[in-house]
Amino acid sequence: MKTLSASDLAAIPIDQRIRLVEDLWDSIAEFPEAVEIPAWHKTELERRLREYDANPNEGSPWSEVKQRIIG
Repeated sequence: MKTLSASDLAAIPIDQRIRLVEDLWDSIAEFPEAVEIPAWHKTELERRLREYDANPNEGSPWSEVKQRIIG
């Protein structure tokens, strides 16, 4: 397999680089079990779930959050 440098990648047109990133991501997503989830991510998810269970009416629906962000 040929090794590419940052300058090699920079020489590729942007649309092709985007496609390359998409292809790389798709190849990773084919095997989600191979992607290790850090313990601190799991801990944070558990904390957030507990917080949600304790206060399910807190927060905002995604549509409202998106509207605030995008305007």
